Amino acid sequence: MTANAAAAPFVRARTGGPKDDGPTWLEHALGWVLVIVVAMLVTDTGLI
Repeated sequence: MTANAAAAPFVRARTGGPKDDGPTWLEHALGWVLVIVVAMLVTDTGLI
């Protein structure tokens, strides 16, 4: 058994998803801004 084959079960596969070390506070702030903008558009168009 080679070293790569022995270490294979412990290696995390990268699937192209979000990275774990990103600026989470910026993502949260932009998410809330998006929520507020959608709420303003919904109320302005009279859907609620």
